[in-house]
Amino acid sequence: MIFYCIFAARYFIQKNSIDMVIERTASEFVIRFPFTTNSERMQDMIDYLRYRELTANYSTAQSEVDNLARTINQKWWERNQSKFE
Repeated sequence: MIFYCIFAARYFIQKNSIDMVIERTASEFVIRFPFTTNSERMQDMIDYLRYRELTANYSTAQSEVDNLARTINQKWWERNQSKFE
């Protein structure tokens, strides 16, 4: 799995001419981006990777996830409905 991810990332980088380097050391992955990289997109990626790392060992039924999403969406709509009227 790790090899595939590295291969896929390198293929994407080479195909799209992005100057990004992914390096694997004995204890960590190091990803280097050029300074000109969009910082919002990079932060989104970092947040997603952090989320995946934090939830890697959790197992939850899809119905629980659906209920939580429904609750969050309902509360968001209650707070923001007036902005759309």
